[in-house]
Amino acid sequence: MSKRKAPQETLNEGITDFLIELANYERNVNRAIHKYNAYRKAASVIAKYPQKIKSGTEAKKLDGVGAKIAEKIDEFLSTGKLRKLEKIRSDDTSSSINFLTRVTGIGPAAARKFFEEGVKTLEDLKKIEHKLNHHQQIELEELDSEYIGTICGSYRRGAESSGDIDILLTHPDFTSESEKQPKLLHAVVEHLESIGFITDTLSKGDTKFMGVCQLHKEDEEDEDRDHRRIDIRLIPKDQYYCGVLYFTGSDIFNKNMRTLALEKGFTLNEYTIRPLGVTGMPGEPLLVDSEKDIFDYIHMKYREPKERSE
Repeated sequence: MSKRKAPQETLNEGITDFLIELANYERNVNRAIHKYNAYRKAASVIAKYPQKIKSGTEAKKLDGVGAKIAEKIDEFLSTGKLRKLEKIRSDDTSSSINFLTRVTGIGPAAARKFFEEGVKTLEDLKKIEHKLNHHQQIELEELDSEYIGTICGSYRRGAESSGDIDILLTHPDFTSESEKQPKLLHAVVEHLESIGFITDTLSKGDTKFMGVCQLHKEDEEDEDRDHRRIDIRLIPKDQYYCGVLYFTGSDIFNKNMRTLALEKGFTLNEYTIRPLGVTGMPGEPLLVDSEKDIFDYIHMKYREPKERSE
């Protein structure tokens, strides 16, 4: 995922991602709210830091980054991973509870209860599917009926559970030829904050928001909420469906589709599809009003998102 993000927004993303993963572990599995809050605060502070962190000592100068977190940052920077996370991921109890809380509608308390009742895997979940609510929808119509929004990534490809939430947003008033319109993005973010969905802002630019959101659980008596990383990108309307195709993935599917496009005489990326002239130079972007248009241009049979995992 990280390789797709703009360079100025990836400075310390590996660090913030592992801190949020640790935070969710402390809340979901250990029920250690103070540690959960500490990790989230550190992630938020580091996300706003304007330079690439080179050591734990440098990070420790920031408010909210203590000695233990600084040690973890040093380990991550030197090895590219974290022993604590590797251990958590390999532990059956931890991984099962974390997996269950990634399914829409299940909070930490319910996840532990399911685990104790023997529900640990995707197959186990399918047996109790009638108890679950898999559909979380973000209402944009309350703001402006002309907004178009799509949740991409593995969620759109039909995964039973997903980690980060990737949302693409557009509006007819915003095209690649028009002036920047950050208010279109900021209005959505402010609305989602007002209803308690977005809880933390990591960064907010003219066209991209990075933060943390709080999933509302089906069981109103369960006060636990699961937090996820959320990215919202505002994309020009004329580039929107190329973006939706790209960010839906999978990476393998995207690569194969780009290769086929080249064979058919087109260049395809997350912004446009353009014909290649005899000199090999791309021409003007082609009109795209749907994902299917892109498939049609390269004479490829349309595949539903759930058929794009390979």
